[in-house]
Amino acid sequence: MLLGTLTAAAAQAGPVAWVSSEKDAALTLVDLDTLAVTGTVATCKRPRHMRLTPDGRQLMVACGDSQQADVIDLASRKSVGRVPLGDDPEIFDLSPDGKTLYVSNEEDAEVGVVDVATGKRKGAFKVGEEPEGVLVSPDGKTVYVTSEVASLIHVIDAATGKVVKNVKVGKRPRRLALTPDGSQLWVSNELGASVSILNTKDHAVIDTLKFKVKGARDADITPVGLTISADGKRAYVGLGRANHVAFVDVATRQVTDLVLTGKRAWGVGLNKAQNRLLVVNGLSDDLTVVDTQAAKALKTVPVGRVPHSVVVVE
Repeated sequence: MLLGTLTAAAAQAGPVAWVSSEKDAALTLVDLDTLAVTGTVATCKRPRHMRLTPDGRQLMVACGDSQQADVIDLASRKSVGRVPLGDDPEIFDLSPDGKTLYVSNEEDAEVGVVDVATGKRKGAFKVGEEPEGVLVSPDGKTVYVTSEVASLIHVIDAATGKVVKNVKVGKRPRRLALTPDGSQLWVSNELGASVSILNTKDHAVIDTLKFKVKGARDADITPVGLTISADGKRAYVGLGRANHVAFVDVATRQVTDLVLTGKRAWGVGLNKAQNRLLVVNGLSDDLTVVDTQAAKALKTVPVGRVPHSVVVVE
């Protein structure tokens, strides 16, 4: 059951995990010191993917049914604006200066380009069917997009809007993560039980990491959520219906640990100290908090209905 909406007086004492839930027009807040739900923040309909703005002062929440991004002021924990995202918005990312938003519009097979200040759509990139993952390079020059149907990564020049390369990866690619040095792009392949690893110099696939979970069928190993530690040494991959999160050594590309989570390990996130991994479980309506040093689940906390993504605010 969701708690009452938080007010500005409910000041944040420590790190808080913000969790979006597709079946609730609200975000659930989990205190990472006490591992307890402290309340909810109202938002638009069917909140899914979230991003912090580059200045760290606001949280943007893509809402599929509202076709908008809700802009939430983190100091007051209240909505301060809405940005139109077009039909059926999926995943989005922001340019390094926070002025431009790129969003995948699944039904239109395109990535919309939105001016954040005015909310005006500046254009769109045509891509493969059912685009999902969107990631902007740290220099803002390249936009990476996954096409679930085509099993492609589209490499797009942000200045011209042109696709400069299409890269074949595993079946149904979903999310993207760059190593901190920018040399590698990791892509989760939901129906390939794998992660594709690309060299960003020429965007060639240099390796494919297949996952195995004892007692789980390959069809149940469905990687989606993906993040890489700040030091670039470890990747974390939510394995979907296999109900585990994988710890991967980036240098050797070997799985070092598998940690049991809730049902359908989906979105993943890290705190700044990198000692807590947050795993959103879409079918058990909860969040698993994992100690990254011990590779051990500390607690699984009930959150909203069909949780989608998690962002840590500190």
